[in-house]
Amino acid sequence: MKHIVAVASGKGGVGKSTVSVNLAVALAASGKRVGLLDADIYGPSQGALLGIPAGTRPDVNNELLQPLMAHGVGCMSMGFVTSERTPAIWRGPMASGALQQLLTQTNWGELDFLIVDMPPGTGDIQLTLAQKVPLAGAVIVTTPQDIALLDARKGIEMFRKVAVPVIGIVENMSIHVCSNCGHEEAIFGHGGGKAVAGDYETELLGQLPLTLQLREQSDAGAPIVIADPGAPTSVTIREVAAKVQTFVEQNVTKAPVINIFND
Repeated sequence: MKHIVAVASGKGGVGKSTVSVNLAVALAASGKRVGLLDADIYGPSQGALLGIPAGTRPDVNNELLQPLMAHGVGCMSMGFVTSERTPAIWRGPMASGALQQLLTQTNWGELDFLIVDMPPGTGDIQLTLAQKVPLAGAVIVTTPQDIALLDARKGIEMFRKVAVPVIGIVENMSIHVCSNCGHEEAIFGHGGGKAVAGDYETELLGQLPLTLQLREQSDAGAPIVIADPGAPTSVTIREVAAKVQTFVEQNVTKAPVINIFND
């Protein structure tokens, strides 16, 4: 794996998984070999976002899980190995162990990018990934709402404490666009993502609108960058993907190497 990039948020409900899947698909559409690890052990959603039918199970070859392919991206998720109605009622160490198994016991092949959809917060799983995996950087997803920005700051601080560079911030739901008249309204506030980026001397990678189309495409398992490449949201996500690629190529001097052994 050349570059492992975490997509994280301080709190849930800000669209982190939606950003993760569209970022992965955008990179794959540009010709990169991309994997997507759903590290949200308690609430896996990448299977649904990629349109993989419920109940689909990965094949096992030489004791390694084979990623499920969708839209040019190989994905592995706890949702593929458990029932969709079975909650992971686990303490932190068990969840961290499950994450390590998904990472190291999956036959990812050769990848240019592994995008990791992190669970919300700054707990055991985040620390496990940051300390045991050579991350090229992290993308922080937030909304402009003040309460979300407070948690976004905590996410940035966590990655800085474990020496993981913050690539930048994606501000989701930055503005609401009416599907009938096109009226724009900043219902969650304005300028919050830019302010946090300025405070931490990082980049505001992009601002994604709150639109009905994005929600519908996500629920349908058709990432918007593939379903409607010309949509403003798709254009912004491709710009974010290009910035992420430029950052890691300019700032990572030595590619991490992860070897998987069948002991």
